[in-house]
This record gives sequence, C-alpha cells and structure tokens, in this order.
Amino acid sequence: MKKLMLILLFIPLMYACSQGDAALQSTEAQPIHDHDRCHLCGMMITKYPGPKGQLVLKGETIVPKFCSTRDMFNFALQPENKRQITHLKVHDMSVTDWDTPSDNAFIDATTAWYVYGTSKKAVMGPAVASFSSKEAATQFATEFGGAVLAYDQITIELLDGE
Repeated sequence: MKKLMLILLFIPLMYACSQGDAALQSTEAQPIHDHDRCHLCGMMITKYPGPKGQLVLKGETIVPKFCSTRDMFNFALQPENKRQITHLKVHDMSVTDWDTPSDNAFIDATTAWYVYGTSKKAVMGPAVASFSSKEAATQFATEFGGAVLAYDQITIELLDGE
C-alpha cells in the first residue's frame, strides 16, 4: 500500500517534467521541407527567395511556417492570433543566402531588426528582411534601400502600405 501511494504521488511530478521537456523542444526552429506550404497563403515555402518565418502556438504541436516574414507578421499581428503565440522565428539574413535561406539561420523574431521597403525581391509583396543586429540591417538598407525597424515597429498598417 505504501508503494502504491508513493507511485501515485510521483505520477503528477513525472507528467509535469515531461511537459516541460516538450515545451522546451517546441521553441526550437523546425526545418522547412521542400513540400511545406505557407500557413497563411498556401504557397510552397522553399520555391521563393527571402527570409521565412515560423511560430509556436500555445498547446499546439504543429509549427506554422510561412513563405515570408511578411506573411508571418500578417498572421501573428492579428488580435485573435497574437495572444496564442509563444515564440516567433525568422531567418537572420546576415548569415544566410537570400535565395535559399538555411534552417540553421533562424533567430528569435522579437529581438531581430528588420528592413522594410528594400529593392530585394521576396514573395507576397515588399520584403521584411530580418537580421540579428541593427548594424547588419543598416548595412543591408544602405546597399538595397529600405527603412530599418525594430520588431515593435512592424504593424499591420505598415504591411498594408499605410
């Protein structure tokens, strides 16, 4: 009887520990496969150049992936989606190729710097080029044009061209 009580006492603890591990794993960027489609528009993600995005939703195991950072922001900034998001990832374009961004180059979108209005082509309208540092974003903007913005400056109104 004593052993049974002890086992029953530890079951909730073991469950809590396993849930912590699962939550920790879900914050890592997931690879983008050749047949993955954009969560917003349905286009094949790897067919197009420029930075991509992905995010983690509360209580979900599927990681929504996007063909562009622009689509990711259009999804993430919607009020009904905003409160469900726990992590956002974007490519650091200072360390990866524009035409075929590497899965190893994902960074936290909330700490990234962005260049909006660049001459560099991406998919789904003007690119929202993402960088790990303000210096890298500024250098890119000097070469290809556009405004350097912090994460909090990316808004639905900006993406709509207002």
